[in-house]
Amino acid sequence: MSRFVGLFFSFIVALLLHGCAQVVSVKALVPAEIDRAMSTKKIAITEFKNDYVGLGSKIEANLANQRINNQPFFTLVSRNDIDKVLREQKIQNSGLVDEKDAVEVGNLIGAGAIISGDVGRVSANDTYYYESRSRCADRNCKELIYYNVGCTKRLVGLSAQIKMIDVAKGDIIYADTMSRASEFRHCRDDSSALPSSEIAAQELANEISNSFTYKLTPHYHYFNVTLLEDADLDYNDAQERLLESSLEYIEQNRYDKAEKLLMELVDSTKRQSYVAFYNLGVVKEAQGEYKKAKEYYKMADDLMVKPVEEVSIANNRINSIIENEHKTQEQMAR
Repeated sequence: MSRFVGLFFSFIVALLLHGCAQVVSVKALVPAEIDRAMSTKKIAITEFKNDYVGLGSKIEANLANQRINNQPFFTLVSRNDIDKVLREQKIQNSGLVDEKDAVEVGNLIGAGAIISGDVGRVSANDTYYYESRSRCADRNCKELIYYNVGCTKRLVGLSAQIKMIDVAKGDIIYADTMSRASEFRHCRDDSSALPSSEIAAQELANEISNSFTYKLTPHYHYFNVTLLEDADLDYNDAQERLLESSLEYIEQNRYDKAEKLLMELVDSTKRQSYVAFYNLGVVKEAQGEYKKAKEYYKMADDLMVKPVEEVSIANNRINSIIENEHKTQEQMAR
């Protein structure tokens, strides 16, 4: 997981350096960070303590809606069923549930795991400062008047303790405090207002919910891959047209036509153009054919005399994508 993220950020740096180079949107599966969570198909989420931001409900909705290939990962026990059992067993109906209670309740409602939580208080801190401004002193703006305006910086934070317990084993799958913070700035001459701490807390709760959901479930990661637009050999006019046309078709998401033109370019250059092989790899990666993309990226790499950043990044990235896809498929098959 961390290896893939590192490669992704390397790609982002490369993309910024290349400015307006043509890119292709690609998606790749990332496995669940908490591997054990995938063994518990039926989950119950109890009422979180002090949950004035609706974090428990947000997590419940996220898990219920999380799908790959239109298939849900988890079955969620209804909140009414959970509350009924908790009342009958006279168990506290909010806050962090301990392992003993989780096993008892989980067995009664048929859940494989129970998620509980305790939401902390919103922290909000305002600091005040000034920013300099200027305006014309007359119609011709020959002189400027300088002045200061009052500004406010608002820092809002939210944290929550979240616990996930395996009912069958009676132990903790996950337990941690998740925190998020946001900073907002507003000056007296701004047209927009500062968000209230309550509104900011709702957004932070969404961030915590999304982050926790991604820990439990495989999900698609979306990113852009840069194409190579310049010939690496002394292309003739026909070969130049093949490259240009293939790039135009890729821009229109016509990968079938682009692949055909790039294969013609490969043949016409006697399989000596790493640009043609690399762009073919990008097409296959965009189509989700990762093993074929790996073959083309390797061919491009074998042809290079000097390292080309896009090709090097692609070879590392595709290995990570294939590894992650294999792990994800193992998780989903449980």
